[in-house]
Amino acid sequence: MNDRITIDPEICHGKPCVRGMRYPVENVLEWLASGMSIEEILADYEDLEREDILAVLSYAAHAMHVKRIDPLAA
Repeated sequence: MNDRITIDPEICHGKPCVRGMRYPVENVLEWLASGMSIEEILADYEDLEREDILAVLSYAAHAMHVKRIDPLAA
């Protein structure tokens, strides 16, 4: 989908990551959801680029294109 989001079984147990680095998509999404701005993330993680964060958001949006989501059992 995007050369900035990679999946490699040898990195982070095969979770989607940013550019083959050990930044899983889910972590970046959690940082954004916690209220961190893109600028704050980039300041804390200097090897990330703005385009990486935008690629994470695009990847997450694409992942939501499903026909239905079943509720999790409690």
